[in-house]
Amino acid sequence: MSEENEGLKDWMREWFEQFLGRFDRLDKFMDIMSGRHNVLNGERLLDNQDLCQLLNVSKRTLQRYRSAGELTYITIHHKIFYTEKNVEKFIRDHFAKGDNDSETELEPEPSD
Repeated sequence: MSEENEGLKDWMREWFEQFLGRFDRLDKFMDIMSGRHNVLNGERLLDNQDLCQLLNVSKRTLQRYRSAGELTYITIHHKIFYTEKNVEKFIRDHFAKGDNDSETELEPEPSD
């Protein structure tokens, strides 16, 4: 039974770390959104650098999301921008479910 408790304790620790990681990502998002920002028709715009930092991904990963049609973007003077609304939708659709490789949903291991 001690092993079972240790397994549960490990699972809870990992789950809690993931939970805190999501708060860290929200904190980064809030920093980006409260700082300097571009605006189009009253809506905030994020550029590639902002979104790379927010999602903790590379520019190439953003390109893959755009090419696959998963991330909506606009181009202004040959520069790519993402609207705040579209970024929030993308995060809800792709990261809230644990689809991110760095944040997978954990399930307790079955006990014997």
